[in-house]
Amino acid sequence: SRNRAPQRRQALHGRGAMKLNIANPNTGAQICIEIDDEKRLRALYDKRISQIVDGSDLGEEYAGYIFRISGGNDKQGFPMKQGVLTSNRVRLLLDKDVSCYRPRRKGERKRKSVRGCIVGSHISVLNLVVESKGDAEIPGLTDVQIPRRLGPKRASKIRSLFNLGPEDDVRKYVIRRRFEKKGKTISKAPKIQRLVTPVVIKRKVRRETEKLSKLQQSQLAEANYMRLVAQRAQEAREARRSEISRRRSSRRASTRA
Repeated sequence: SRNRAPQRRQALHGRGAMKLNIANPNTGAQICIEIDDEKRLRALYDKRISQIVDGSDLGEEYAGYIFRISGGNDKQGFPMKQGVLTSNRVRLLLDKDVSCYRPRRKGERKRKSVRGCIVGSHISVLNLVVESKGDAEIPGLTDVQIPRRLGPKRASKIRSLFNLGPEDDVRKYVIRRRFEKKGKTISKAPKIQRLVTPVVIKRKVRRETEKLSKLQQSQLAEANYMRLVAQRAQEAREARRSEISRRRSSRRASTRA
């Protein structure tokens, strides 16, 4: 009976509704719907993260839409992890290079409980992304346009956003964020990444010059070293020859005597 109790609790938790968080990247909007119809939920079961779901299986109002599964959580709050090919919960040793874990110390690893990437009846919240829009509008998802809170930071992305040329100054087109704080209007702008300025070009030229000078110095030092080695070898050969000639002359003098 003790072994059957967790299975009964698991079976009870497996029943019920499922929440769907549907996000639309084109509009920036997101809605949350709840489905308690088991017939509709069967269309989601046994599907994995990154697989496609036909919107007509979720209801007539989503006919023509195509959604992509991007993740989810089970009824106890454990997240789904890509690459774990099961619908059960497993304990994995995670580090800083994988998802579902954020280390607090350098080199720290920890065994954490995660849910597999296969959708089952134990999933409480499932995240979907709109891949293709249908004919009808979905209120709050496709009929609204939410502006982006932050603009691009990289210089190339700012140029592509405003269709700028090489002669245009990117710093004049950065998107600033304005907000009220203590009765004052504060404006903030992001630091532009990969911005090529005269200072950056000068630093690059200096690095290349230092690199070339170090290469030339190393080549000169190598040439001096090889010259010194050849000189030492020549001196050793001359000393050897003089030693051999001295021995021969002493041997001849002894034979004559």
